[in-house]
Formats: sequence, C-alpha cells, structure tokens
Amino acid sequence: MVLANLRLPQTPAVSGFLSMTLGALLFDVDGTLADTEPEGHLPAYNRAFKEYGLDWRWTKKLYRKLLLISGGRERINHYLDSYEPELGPNDERVREDRDSWVAELHQSKSRYFRDRLRKGRVPLRAGVARLIREAGESGLRIAIVTNATRATLEPFLAYALGDELLSYIELTVCGDEVDNKKPAPDVYRMACERLGCDPGECIAIEDSNAGVRAAHGAQVPALVTVNADTRDQVFDSASAVLDSLGEPDLPVTILKSPGFDFDYVNLDVLRRINNEAAPASAD
Repeated sequence: MVLANLRLPQTPAVSGFLSMTLGALLFDVDGTLADTEPEGHLPAYNRAFKEYGLDWRWTKKLYRKLLLISGGRERINHYLDSYEPELGPNDERVREDRDSWVAELHQSKSRYFRDRLRKGRVPLRAGVARLIREAGESGLRIAIVTNATRATLEPFLAYALGDELLSYIELTVCGDEVDNKKPAPDVYRMACERLGCDPGECIAIEDSNAGVRAAHGAQVPALVTVNADTRDQVFDSASAVLDSLGEPDLPVTILKSPGFDFDYVNLDVLRRINNEAAPASAD
C-alpha cells in the first residue's frame, strides 16, 4: 500500500494517454459525491429518533459500525436486532407491524436529510464538480449508481449538483429498483445494461468496500475515494484508492497506486486506470 502525498506534475504518460475503452463513469453517491453520511444522514437519523420519542442517539463511532450495513431501513433493522434499544411509545406499534414502522421512521429521516440539503449543509467533495463537468463536456456518459431510494436521491442531486451538472447525468439506478443492494452487483449490472455498455468500458467511483464489491461482482473496474468513515476498510479489488478526486491546487494522496503517478483525477487518468485494470471477475 502506497501512503504518500504525491505532488508531481502530470507526466506525458498520463496527460497524453489516449484510450477508446472508457465509455461511462458510474458514480456512487453517499460518501463519494459528498460526505452525506456524517453531514447529512447521521444528524437526520437523530432528528427522526427525537421526533418519534426514541431515546436513541447514534454517535459517529456507532454510525461508522452501522454503515457496514447497506441501506437505511436495513440499518435500522440491524440496530433493533443487535442493540435491542428501548422503543418507548413505539413498543406496541413495532410488535404489531415492524416493517411499516421502520419504513415510516426512515421516511422521517429522509425528510430531515432533504432539509439539510436545502440549507446547503452537504457540499460536494473535492474534484467532483470538476470531473462531472469535464466528462459531460467531453461527451462521456455519466450514471449514478446508488443504494439510496429515488425519493432520497433526486432531491440530493437537485440541491447538490444544480441544473448544469445534473444535465450531464444520463442515468440513475437506485437501490429500490433491484432485488439486492450493494454489495450485491445488481445496481451495476442494471446500469451497464441500461447504458448498453460492456462493464469493462465503464469505471465505478466508490467510497466503500461494499461499493467496490458490487462493482467487482459486475466486472466493472473501481476507483475509490475514501472518507473518514471508510478509510480503514479493505479494497483489494479496487484499481486505485485515493483520499479524493483532487484538484489542480489540491493534490491527492494515493493510498493504493494504479501503477503511475498523477496529481488529481481527470479523464486521462481514468482512461489509463480503465485500460490498465486487470479483467475483473466475480469472487
């Protein structure tokens, strides 16, 4: 594992690299486009718990553990099963119809999350806007591939990306459209099918082990930009692991090297990563 802040100028081998293989960028959302978990979802969960009269408060340390469970409703169910918290005034309702209660609690969380988006409290990560704009202006196809529900995704994209960047997004695939969420490969397989692209012509941009496993299972090469919640996870099947996409004046830290040096991620870097990625095969 390479752990060095590389402040190198782009070499001709990168900036001059041309490849016809890269056809689409497939972006994850939570933790990848923005630090939505600590800045958006976590406080929204805690607001929803308070609304429901629950004496629960998820800390960042606990939430980091819960993030290993993919999906919001699944995460709440896991918390109920594993931690057996007090339900207060909700006890009888949960016994009668737990699934609908969890769904309603999650809807309340989503409402608070959208409120935080409207207030601009969940900014895009470094390099995201630049890379979407560069890809869109070049004609490269862009899809969003996420475990989030469409009801959660669409407000996020509208508030976080704005009209210009949103106009470059050709396709969105959500977790409520498939049988199995990440780490299962269903969302990536659906994205490739709908785009009409071979998986090897795409590259996934992810932030978590679950996302990389999903991409790998669909035979899509993956680049990882870790965050505070995922930096200690293992990414054996990722083509590269970075601390962000970077900017011209904000060089990336390379945690797992793709085999060449660069300051920040642009289309030439993605083409080379895609071209040099070993043929992916499902575990």
